[in-house]
Amino acid sequence: MRTPVEVAATLRHSVGQVVRGKPAEIDLALTTLLAGGHLLVEDLPGTGKTLLAKSLAAALGGTFGRVQCTPDLLPTDITGTSIFRPDGGEWEFRAGPVFANVVLVDEVNRASPRTQAALLEPMEERQVTVDGRTWRLPDPFFLVATQNPHGQVGTFPLPESQLDRFAVVMNMGLPGRDAEREIVTGVGGTAALEQAAPASSPDEVAATVAAVGALHCDPAVVEYLLDLVDATRVHPHLGQGASPRAAGALMQLSRARAVVAGRNYVTPDDVQATFVPALAHRVTVGDRVDTAVARGLLAGMLATVPVPRPPV
Repeated sequence: MRTPVEVAATLRHSVGQVVRGKPAEIDLALTTLLAGGHLLVEDLPGTGKTLLAKSLAAALGGTFGRVQCTPDLLPTDITGTSIFRPDGGEWEFRAGPVFANVVLVDEVNRASPRTQAALLEPMEERQVTVDGRTWRLPDPFFLVATQNPHGQVGTFPLPESQLDRFAVVMNMGLPGRDAEREIVTGVGGTAALEQAAPASSPDEVAATVAAVGALHCDPAVVEYLLDLVDATRVHPHLGQGASPRAAGALMQLSRARAVVAGRNYVTPDDVQATFVPALAHRVTVGDRVDTAVARGLLAGMLATVPVPRPPV
């Protein structure tokens, strides 16, 4: 059986063959997956958001579901619905696209608030309840949502309760010149995705996620993480700091980032690498969520909160 570090390295290589020139974004996406969280990617169309989700599903080797959000999308279009079977005289549940190992929710902020709310139970409890009955989702269950920038026509901003279900919010950004040259000449991208073979299996990834939760973290690193979380709660420009649930998510992401970085123990570097993407959407600037401003404020905290010294 492969170690978590070996599994992470194989997944990273596989996704990197498809998504070109984005090593940091790939690492952050894999960190979110191995932390057992969910990912929200916010950027303009055409920057590789959908390709990233598809390549993760291909590397994992599990099932893939996709939801294309529109204003008239219904909650049952995501979760599934019960259909009456006249021949058998009973109701049959038809599972929706959320019943997959990797689920891509494309342009999530184009769905109505009622439909967005249908994602809360799957993301938090890994289950779906329809007509009084509950069905468990596959393990692992990793939801990747994409979002157009706020203010575009036909979008509904995600409420704070929905944003809090995402472990990480990140931007893809534009590729560098060399990576874009590869894209336009056919290296990577959709062509590579069609030829990609699974680099792991759902069972192996689920076991890796469980192992990440038990990864060693020195007490000094834990205290450093808590110092950073406390700093968000007393910052004069933040109306609401990080919650205990956010602190727990940051701990899990730090462990997963250590594995992605090739280690079986957590360092302050892992906390620093995940601090901003894990908390920028979970704090408020004044009385509103503003991830762009929050990123700058949180980055400033990294420069002021003392880092624990390594043992001599």
